[in-house]
Amino acid sequence: MADTEIAVVAQDPDTLVTEIERTRDSLARTIDAIADRVSPANNARRAMERVREQASKIDVRYAAAAGAVVIGAAALLIWRRRK
Repeated sequence: MADTEIAVVAQDPDTLVTEIERTRDSLARTIDAIADRVSPANNARRAMERVREQASKIDVRYAAAAGAVVIGAAALLIWRRRK
C-alpha cells in the first residue's frame, strides 16, 4: 500500500472547543431523532394519525353503503339461523 501523509493542522483551542460543542449538539439531535423513530408509542401515534387522515377522506356515501351491506349481511345471517 502507498504511504499516506496526514496533515496535522494546528488550530486555536477555542476553535476546537466550539467545533466539539457543535459536533456534540449534532450528535444529540441525531440520537433524539433515532429515539423518536423507534419509540413504540410514537409509532402507534403516527399510525393512528394516518388512519384518521385516511378515514377523513372517505366519502360518506361509501361509508353508508358499506354500513348497509354489513347490516344486510347480519340480517340475512340471523334470518337463516331462525329457519
